[in-house]
Amino acid sequence: MRQVDALMSQAVESRVFPGAVLLAAKGGQIVYHKAFGFLDHIKTGEVSCDTVYDLASLTKVLAATAAVMLLADHGRMGTGDRLGDLIQEMGDSDKTHISIGHLLCHNAGLPAWRPYYQQLYGLDLEKRKDRLHKLLAAEPLIYPAGTKTLYSDVGFMILQWAVEKTTGMGLDQYVAKCVYEPVNISDLFFLPLADPQNAARLAGCKIAATGVDANNGLIRGRVNDENAFAMGGVAGHAGLFGTAKGVFELLSEFMETYWDAPGRRVFSRWVVKEFFSIPQGAHRALGFDVPDHQHSSSGRFFSPNTSVGHLGFTGTSFWMDPVEGIIVILLSNRVCPDPENKKIVDFRPKLHDMVVSCLQS
Repeated sequence: MRQVDALMSQAVESRVFPGAVLLAAKGGQIVYHKAFGFLDHIKTGEVSCDTVYDLASLTKVLAATAAVMLLADHGRMGTGDRLGDLIQEMGDSDKTHISIGHLLCHNAGLPAWRPYYQQLYGLDLEKRKDRLHKLLAAEPLIYPAGTKTLYSDVGFMILQWAVEKTTGMGLDQYVAKCVYEPVNISDLFFLPLADPQNAARLAGCKIAATGVDANNGLIRGRVNDENAFAMGGVAGHAGLFGTAKGVFELLSEFMETYWDAPGRRVFSRWVVKEFFSIPQGAHRALGFDVPDHQHSSSGRFFSPNTSVGHLGFTGTSFWMDPVEGIIVILLSNRVCPDPENKKIVDFRPKLHDMVVSCLQS
């Protein structure tokens, strides 16, 4: 793996990101777990393997999708369930017939993004969710559900609403209690703005910065996504923080369930296999991304038929192939200090090709 070390070090030197943690596993065992570079662009500290990153859109899989998987497992929510039946406020809208599966596969007909935060910041924190729900219910579809795939944060905001309506709990509370705790994961967590425990949780943590604020101070421990921040730090599309080991522990639970490995499992095998599959008429798995046939961020060696993964805006990603037993996790803060830094686009496939080649040799 020395060539992987060299490639990661070169990425720091060429400012693909200030720093990063790379974890690779084969057959359920971690075979590579190293840290490179610095917590920010001004090098206030070095990254270590336990550095906490803003996971950005990995939240969609590791929180929102995981919540739906568990609810499906318990018979409380199905991928075919309609929004009009789950959320009363959607009953008279053009979204009443959208299914949970449409939201998970990003083919619900919703826009990719809307600047809802502009209408939320002027409200008290406790009033923002109600206002957001009104905005989501009123958001017009831009194409008929099931006819086109468009990656959508808006869809996962609605998915969070459906989960919270079904469970009577905040998304953060539900996944912490019903997913992370049973798997014994301590390194995946939200940081709700109103939670007085945040300071204690972050005490002693190394947190990678995601940018610079208006006063030229480093942004740490505040979700990078503006809509998620306006929602109080907890959202279905962003808001989760964690370490590479924390991400691995949940992905490993998925993988071992898929394999039907012995031991007590949080999810049933049928649920994991269903969510790893691409539904008829869709182009993505349920909540997960799949490798593109050309120019995939996963590189050339992750099977397009069995592999799943996801990317995060801040510079995070994971890819996993349950047939080959391979997991590769890259956590970085490529957005610090410049969110327009796109060097990681060319870097990711090179890295994945090199790591998988080493794992298979």
